Amino acid sequence: MTKDVVAKFQQDTGITLKIIAQGDAGAMVNQLVLTKNKPLGDVAFGVDNTFASRALDEGVFAPYTSPAAGNGSTTYSAATDGRLTAVDYSDACVNVDEKWFAGKNIQPPTSYEDLTQPQYKNLFVVPSPATSSPGLAFLLGTIAHFGADKWQAYWQQLKDNGVKITAGWNDAYTVDFSGSTGKGDRPLVLSYASSPPFEAAAGDTAAPTAALLDTCFRQIEYVGVLEGAQNPTGAQKVVDWMLSNGFQAAVPEQMYVYPVDAHTALPADWKKFAPVATAPAEMDPAEITANREGWISSWSDLMES
Repeated sequence: MTKDVVAKFQQDTGITLKIIAQGDAGAMVNQLVLTKNKPLGDVAFGVDNTFASRALDEGVFAPYTSPAAGNGSTTYSAATDGRLTAVDYSDACVNVDEKWFAGKNIQPPTSYEDLTQPQYKNLFVVPSPATSSPGLAFLLGTIAHFGADKWQAYWQQLKDNGVKITAGWNDAYTVDFSGSTGKGDRPLVLSYASSPPFEAAAGDTAAPTAALLDTCFRQIEYVGVLEGAQNPTGAQKVVDWMLSNGFQAAVPEQMYVYPVDAHTALPADWKKFAPVATAPAEMDPAEITANREGWISSWSDLMES
C-alpha cells in the first residue's frame, strides 16, 4: 500500500502499523494456527478462500463486522459472523502472449481443453500447486471444470503436451513467459486477469497479452481481528481502513487485484485490458480444506512420476 494511504490512517487514528510478513496464505494460516493461544499481532490480512475454512475451524479470528462491509465486501464473505472480511479479489487465469501467436500465425487457445492440443505443445508454463497459491488456484480451477474424478486425466494430457512446472509464479511469469520481462520461450502462462495492463505501454490501444477468461479461478483475500488480540479496537479500525475509499482505490495499482467495494472505479487501463471474468470457477472453502492436501499429493504423484 502507498506510504500516503498508510500515513493518513496512522495520522487519523493515532495507531502505528507494524507489519509482520508470514509468507503466502498457506504459510500464514499455519503460523496463525500454531500461535493462536498467543497471537503475534492484533489483525491478519492475506488469508484467502483456499485456506479460509482452516483458519475459521481453528478459531483463529474473532467476530467483527465493519460498518463499511455492506459496500461490496459481504458479497465475497467467507463467514456470516464477520470473522473474515473480504478486502480484494483476483482471477487466476491462463495468460497469452498475443504478439507471439500473431507472429507465428497461430490462433491462441481459448479454453482448458485447447491447452492439450498439439499446436500448443511445449508452450504452457504453470507454477506448482504444491508451492504456489496461483498454482493451487489453477489446479482447483481444473478440478472444478473437469470434476473430482477426471482432473487427473486432464493433467496427464497437459504433461504429455509438455507443460512446464515452476516453483512459483515469479519464475513462470518473469522468466519463462515470452510476453513479459524475461522474454522466455513459453507464450502461455498461468497468471492473473489483471496482468495484461502491466504489459501495455502508455498510449497503447491494445495490450500485448490477454487473459483467457474461461480458465479463471477466483481468489479472495480476507482480513480479520485475531482472537486474543491485545488491541481489538485498534484491529477493528484496521479492518475499517482496508474497506475505506482511500485504501480500496489504491488496491488495483498497489496490489494488482480488484477492490471489493462496488463503488470504487478501476483505473482506465484496467477497464480496457483487465475485464473481470464473468463466470470464474469457484469452490466451497470447506471442500477445499477437506481435499486440498489429497489433491496436491495426487497431483505430485502424477506429475513427478
